[in-house]
Amino acid sequence: MMKKAIHRLFGLKAALLSAAACVAAVSAGAQTATREVLLETTKGDIRIALYDETPRHRDNFIKLVEDGFYDGLLFHRVVYNFMIQSGDSASRHASPGQLLGGSPEGYKLPAEIRYPQLFHKRGAVAAAREGDGANPERESSASQFYIVHGRRFNDAMLDDVQLRLDKQTGGVVKLTPEVREVYKARGGAPHLDGQYTVFGEVVGGLDVVKEIEWADTDANARPKEDIRIIKATVVK
Repeated sequence: MMKKAIHRLFGLKAALLSAAACVAAVSAGAQTATREVLLETTKGDIRIALYDETPRHRDNFIKLVEDGFYDGLLFHRVVYNFMIQSGDSASRHASPGQLLGGSPEGYKLPAEIRYPQLFHKRGAVAAAREGDGANPERESSASQFYIVHGRRFNDAMLDDVQLRLDKQTGGVVKLTPEVREVYKARGGAPHLDGQYTVFGEVVGGLDVVKEIEWADTDANARPKEDIRIIKATVVK
């Protein structure tokens, strides 16, 4: 009887720890999103929720969508186990093999980095930007964005990422226990945390993101077969 009681006690403890880990993973990155955008692509539909915690990026993205800016643009940069990127105006009529991603833009957006509330979990939507050398304020591109697919991590891998983050951010950005649990359970791109503005997440069509991420690419990470946003629409 005593052994059975002990086994039940340990079983209950394990269940409680497991539940706590799940709660931590769910609570990490809690945010609100009242607006959504649908990207109809040549590979399928991707639905994106835009965070209210990043209002400048949310409103800018909505305006560009309503203006039809994204209609016809390519996913011009795709990196396996990492992300897919779009938003370069030159990609609408780009010739095969043309290098994309550096088109002039009329403005930038002030950074709205909300780490650790918003981070690069799988499905995160974030603003592209120039590197720190040319852009120490980490201002965002007016129109270019990327969607994270990434990979799952274990503790040893996350420890290595933390060392990288320490170098990149002077020890400012730390992977919290809650954030680590999400990267282990769901995956993402933790090496970008605290350095780029995450302003939304995919709420439908993550399988489409994965399919695009697997595309065969050239030396500049542009898909050899054009993958295009047919139409972007504000749906909520």
